Amino acid sequence: MSEALSLAQPHPAWVETVGRLRARTPGSFDTWFGGVQLEDFTDGVLSLRARDAWVQSWVTMHFLPEVISTLSELAGLTVTVHWTVGPVSVPVASPELAPESSSVRSSAVAPPPGVRASALPVVAAPAVPPPAVAAAEPVDPIFRQSFADFVVGPSNQLAHAACLAVAGDVGTRHNPLFLCGGTGLGKTHLLGAIGNRVREVRPHARVVYVSAEAFMNQFIEALQTQSMAAFRARYRDRCDVLLVDDVQFLAGKTQTQEEFFHVFNALHQAGKQIVLTSDKYPQQLDRMEERLVSRFHWGLVADMQAPELETRVAIVRRKARLENLAIEDAVALAIAQGVRSNVRELEGLLVRLAAKASLLHRHIDVDFVRQELALSGATRATEAGIDDVQRVVGHHFRVTHSELVGKERHRRIALARHVAMYLCKHALRCSFPEIGRAFGGRDHTTVMSGVRRIEDLRQSDAEVRAHLEALRKKLGDEG
Repeated sequence: MSEALSLAQPHPAWVETVGRLRARTPGSFDTWFGGVQLEDFTDGVLSLRARDAWVQSWVTMHFLPEVISTLSELAGLTVTVHWTVGPVSVPVASPELAPESSSVRSSAVAPPPGVRASALPVVAAPAVPPPAVAAAEPVDPIFRQSFADFVVGPSNQLAHAACLAVAGDVGTRHNPLFLCGGTGLGKTHLLGAIGNRVREVRPHARVVYVSAEAFMNQFIEALQTQSMAAFRARYRDRCDVLLVDDVQFLAGKTQTQEEFFHVFNALHQAGKQIVLTSDKYPQQLDRMEERLVSRFHWGLVADMQAPELETRVAIVRRKARLENLAIEDAVALAIAQGVRSNVRELEGLLVRLAAKASLLHRHIDVDFVRQELALSGATRATEAGIDDVQRVVGHHFRVTHSELVGKERHRRIALARHVAMYLCKHALRCSFPEIGRAFGGRDHTTVMSGVRRIEDLRQSDAEVRAHLEALRKKLGDEG
């Protein structure tokens, strides 16, 4: 798509659709549509460009139904969407897509035969040439994340504190900082918040964010185009803070690991800050070179667990404020109980509820939440709770509830306790701190140890596997 077309005056129906969407969910709109560019809207075909596949997937799932519905209504057309993935120069969230201001007039040039007037670019006639800023690297939308928008709880307190420390004193504390935890727990949010804070306090600092997959693709392209000097200069010479997302993706990519090893060494030796995220602990990264794993341990490894109920409720309330939604406490609680393990899914559920409520002209109440949970299949997580697991496990192993949550270390009781913790973690997707509180106020590291013990026994002990199978069936029958 040519630059002229990317600057074309948008269709009025598209401008109105964008305005409605931004007014309804300003926080989500600016975050996600900052990675989307309008390329064309002709004859009902809406052509959009996404910065990466993740942005395309999120926008498609959470925003596109309302975009298509509103745009079809306003334009009087049946709208279909065509996506491409690549660099974005004029995001949908950018003010460039606002209606043309009175200070900029389009040139009165008649369109050539066969060319639709709506597809012609708006040609401005400035008195002086514009400043040469087009070549500047666009700001990654991830840097719109902030620490103020991050809800802190026992499950992520260490990671949040470490990120704050790194952002305030880059290169000297916790270098590298390695954040690990399951998908959707806020690791990428914290990366963006670090970049945002560093750019605020040190405007001239060169902050580079890249996913491990993008790093590998850029490396391959540099090899193919014989531009390794520019690639290495970007990551070794023109970088003060390197933020790498999903480093586990490098596993098994031997040549990319070799290049990343040298980038890591160059930056670390120069006192530059490195922050990495992964869905596993460094020692659990299979097919990762030992010398890299060793370097990941040089600084601080901070894990992030699934948020406990109170934190999930706080996340729902914070997201609702960002989206200008007024929800009752009972609604926030129902949403938090429906999604236990993934902050991204939690926020996505609220966005879907807001979109559906707007389209159906409905009030978001507890019944509406439960209907959406049933449709999305998320109700399974709420059919059993920790107390149900404790009761079923206690009956199975013939131990009392007080023994299960007490300090007794008898082998039979300890096994039952660890099995119950394992089921709470893997069947209910509860966080380690949440499980610890339900088992006599134990520390989350104690819970982690118990869960890992059962994970190991499940592989080697047929009797333990039989216990787990029987207990899962009992819990399933109760659900």
